[in-house]
Amino acid sequence: MAYFLPNARARRHLDRKLAPLKDLDGFTRPPHGWVRAIRDGLGMTTRQFGARLGVAPSTVTGIEQGEVKDSVSLRTLRRAAEALGCRLVYAIVPERSLEESVFDRAARLADAQLSRAHHTMSLENQALGSNDLAFERARLIEDLLRGDPRRLWDEA
Repeated sequence: MAYFLPNARARRHLDRKLAPLKDLDGFTRPPHGWVRAIRDGLGMTTRQFGARLGVAPSTVTGIEQGEVKDSVSLRTLRRAAEALGCRLVYAIVPERSLEESVFDRAARLADAQLSRAHHTMSLENQALGSNDLAFERARLIEDLLRGDPRRLWDEA
């Protein structure tokens, strides 16, 4: 079952929840990964860490290298974090608010629809003036935002 945000209130709620994570730009993964950084910070060897995880030291090295290469699973990272006395924090943080993304998508669809209609009307010498175009654009955006948000993401 897909996760579906049915309305603007749900989007705004998620935007508020994710807002504190937007300022974490400087919070980047250390060059050798978080697992290695924490393990080294604790003064724990690969053998000692492997014993806590129930794996061989070579597996620890594989986990640490997998984190750096973005190929380690979340399950493995979670187990590693717990063995280090930590917790895994996982989030997908949008580059901009979901509200902005939805509005911008609706605006692009409205612009594309208006462009086609305006071109046809121009050919028939019935082009709309700039005020009428702006009004129609706002109306189209509002209609798109009022409808089912899933339809915004069909390629157009």
